Amino acid sequence: MRISIIAAVARNNAIGYKNKLLYWLPNDLKHFKALTTGHTILMGRKTFESLPKGALPNRRNCVLTRTVKELPGCECFASWDDFIKTCSDDEEIYIIGGARVYHDLMDKADRLCLTEIDDEPQKADAFFPDYGDWLFSKQEVHSKDEKHDFDYTFVEYVR
Repeated sequence: MRISIIAAVARNNAIGYKNKLLYWLPNDLKHFKALTTGHTILMGRKTFESLPKGALPNRRNCVLTRTVKELPGCECFASWDDFIKTCSDDEEIYIIGGARVYHDLMDKADRLCLTEIDDEPQKADAFFPDYGDWLFSKQEVHSKDEKHDFDYTFVEYVR
């Protein structure tokens, strides 16, 4: 089983504001889709509620929530322990947010798939945990262009 955390992170570790992503980066969305399609995604209830069309297609959508028993297109779990019992040994799991889920499950992951954005937003209320003790594995650097307002880098870290 491989457990990865995936997020788009500003220089100051900001990831969101008012339950929305801070950045619209089409290549980041394509990268996210390429990595997670065909695999399991795990998120908190607020992250699920922020998805414009609900459950993401071609993925096993799982939500950690203590307040809701059913969400369309999702399996709901009250805890990490309840969730992990339903996973197979060869399952690939991507933890997709939000901030509280990242903080609570950082120690469960063996890989970080981050899009590091060369910006510090003026407004943010959700932040990614510190990952300074993770080991750099690889990166793919991208410059801003007509579709992307900021330089960004796809970076992988491992334990």
